[in-house]
Amino acid sequence: MPSNITDADVLFEDNHLIVINKRAGDIVQVDDTGDEPLDEKVKRYLAAKYNKPNGAFLGVVHRLDRPVSGVILFAKTSKALERMNELFKIRQMRKTYYAVVRNRPEPPFGDLVHWLVKNPKKNVTTPHNKEVQGSLRSELHYRLAGELNGYYLLQVNPVTGRPHQIRVQLSTLGCPIVGDNKYGYPRGSLRKSICLHARRLQFIHPVKKEPVDVIAPLPKDGFWEKFAHLVQEGDEQVRLKTEI
Repeated sequence: MPSNITDADVLFEDNHLIVINKRAGDIVQVDDTGDEPLDEKVKRYLAAKYNKPNGAFLGVVHRLDRPVSGVILFAKTSKALERMNELFKIRQMRKTYYAVVRNRPEPPFGDLVHWLVKNPKKNVTTPHNKEVQGSLRSELHYRLAGELNGYYLLQVNPVTGRPHQIRVQLSTLGCPIVGDNKYGYPRGSLRKSICLHARRLQFIHPVKKEPVDVIAPLPKDGFWEKFAHLVQEGDEQVRLKTEI
């Protein structure tokens, strides 16, 4: 299982925030598995780095599912936590993901809107085409970023941040994510991962008021590397959109 956090896992850090490249398999916060969560590993990393025998403050701003890799942001102060929570609440965060699927999406780009209901006991989210009791409106934009050896790379920009949102919404499109047998892919991954990577997070720093743009390198697992050139082309499209 993923072990301690090292300097190589840190994508960005200042006095207010720290951004980690999460490895697939890490849980963000404690759950009933009893496995050590990522936030505790980051706390231990900060306490050791800055010689804080009483421990370091760390606030969880958002989450990634356990089998997902990529950018995850934590707050190092209570003030930063409060301000980052507000940025997420008012949707002033641009999030870019990449997903690998086996079915070509039709249409090749578009918006998906569903109302999602999560069953916490089964840890499964169910999509609905209209609002139902207990549902949360969920929206994302997707586009086909390329094809390679019968696999399709999708670039996904979620507007909302719901549990399992990208996984279940792509599944409704007939494009379950490779390895995600919970949402329709025929088999799971031996690595306990799915081919969904949180690639990029763009926002205005809550204290410095400067643009922050953090990119997480792709996992080195012998599979994602094959898509590196398509991901880089997709990144360029995001950059151009941001500048316009």
